[in-house]
Amino acid sequence: MNYDYIIVGAGSAGCILAERLSASGRHSVLLLEAGGPDDSFWFKIPIGFAKLYYNKQYNWMYYSEPEPELAGRQIYAPRGKVQGGSGAINAMIYVRGAARDYDDWAAAGNAGWSYQEVLPYFRKLESHPLGDTPWHGANGPVRITPMKEGAHPVCRTFVEGCTQLGYERNDDFNGARLEGVGIYDVNTRDGKRDSSSVAYLHRAGPRSNLKIEHHARATRVLFDQGKQRAVGVEILQQGVKRTFQASREVIVAAGAVDSPKLLQLSGVGPRALLAKHGIDVVHELPAVGQNLQDHLCVSFYYRSRVKTLNDAFSSWTGKLKFGLQYVFKRKGPFSMSVNQSGGFFRSSQDEAHPNMQVYFNPLSYRIPKSNRAQLTPEPYSGFLVCFNPCRPTSRGSVEIASANVEDAPKIRGNYLSTQKDRDEAIAGSHLVRKLMTARALEAITEAEVTPAGEVTDDASMLKFFREQSGSIYHLCGTCAMGPDPRTAVVDARLRVHGIEGLRVVDASIFPNITSGNTNAPTMMVAEKGADLILEDADQAIAAKAVAQGRQPMAAISS
Repeated sequence: MNYDYIIVGAGSAGCILAERLSASGRHSVLLLEAGGPDDSFWFKIPIGFAKLYYNKQYNWMYYSEPEPELAGRQIYAPRGKVQGGSGAINAMIYVRGAARDYDDWAAAGNAGWSYQEVLPYFRKLESHPLGDTPWHGANGPVRITPMKEGAHPVCRTFVEGCTQLGYERNDDFNGARLEGVGIYDVNTRDGKRDSSSVAYLHRAGPRSNLKIEHHARATRVLFDQGKQRAVGVEILQQGVKRTFQASREVIVAAGAVDSPKLLQLSGVGPRALLAKHGIDVVHELPAVGQNLQDHLCVSFYYRSRVKTLNDAFSSWTGKLKFGLQYVFKRKGPFSMSVNQSGGFFRSSQDEAHPNMQVYFNPLSYRIPKSNRAQLTPEPYSGFLVCFNPCRPTSRGSVEIASANVEDAPKIRGNYLSTQKDRDEAIAGSHLVRKLMTARALEAITEAEVTPAGEVTDDASMLKFFREQSGSIYHLCGTCAMGPDPRTAVVDARLRVHGIEGLRVVDASIFPNITSGNTNAPTMMVAEKGADLILEDADQAIAAKAVAQGRQPMAAISS
């Protein structure tokens, strides 16, 4: 079957691309998703992410290779395997990052990607309660909900404590500045998760020019005989091999892990890696799978003198109360993220920009070691404070383990491989301890449970981080955007270097990681990517029309 555009991956980016490219009715679009539809109750209710954290039906449940600087541990990397992708199973914190993140993209040779140039796309995608302002949009598909009113009281205590220490309050992390402490926003609508699948794809589903294939695992991109142009995609669907043709473009939007994996399986990537697995080289691109970046975090646990969500979530009566509150009012803890307050801080006055993101959770819970276990609260009134450095400098990789699409790729975060990242692991721990000295927080804190006495100096802080830190699931950068095909995979229009009709549009194109949660930036990339694709299509159509108009004249003159 032939389509104008084939999109591989119905994740946060792919859903937006499918809706935008099919909106005019002029283009036929095929969207391929390896997972199923997001029709479970748990995708709708925000607290449902806890049920999806270890769920093989909806989650690829990847793990890194053993990390040398993290005590040889394999780091968990959940990735969505469902329509909506990781945006259907995440904690929904909506943060764009710092303006300088995007200015750095532009400074790296990517024209059109400075903050002022991407800001219109952030505004375009969101429907914000502040309305149409220089910073926000009022009529976009994704509803943004501030958690200020519904946040647990101890979250407001955290904000008060930080202001007592001289940190400025920030009521809008997506406004004029990033720095400060406050309550986060989430992408929910009327108490329900508002992923890009819900906000974009659900409304586009009935279109006759848009076809969605579920349980369709892409095995390779197909190329013409000269290997100069992408012309289609091969998939496995319920054990049956199928192929689809693309007359205009193949757009890879499978995420920071599976986008480089698909390119490599298709013969686009580092020559030595492809040769190792017996894959014919279609086009050598050394950077495919390189430049992996992620945010690494660690949590400090506290016993509270006041009630927290631990108390309510540990009893059936508490769960029933919140459940009824959600069913009848679409409010309460079930309607929001557990990551409720926090902010962006400088770990010292010497830092030119905020270099730490902090989360304050009114629920303290342990991430289970077993894949079958549930996220359960600690058996006491408690809360946790978590931090991650905003712009780590360590770089890792994603590489195929074999030529078999069924084999998970080898993910190497290469975490803490730079001195700067090790220094910031220590600095972040000092920051948390400093925040907890605020009068308001001391008043509600009975004791630090973990790491407590285990951490007393810089050496023990780094040891604690090595042994207890984990990914905060912001993997990106593995098909980086840039002008040099030796160090980048796509150009500033997201076209794969050296191949026509092939683009990558998702978090893998980030040249550098953003200073906060990555879902909002990924959706922005998709909005801007859709415009670039449609602009190029219009130019091609216009050029063809001009060429056809000249041919008769040339024939007459001859």
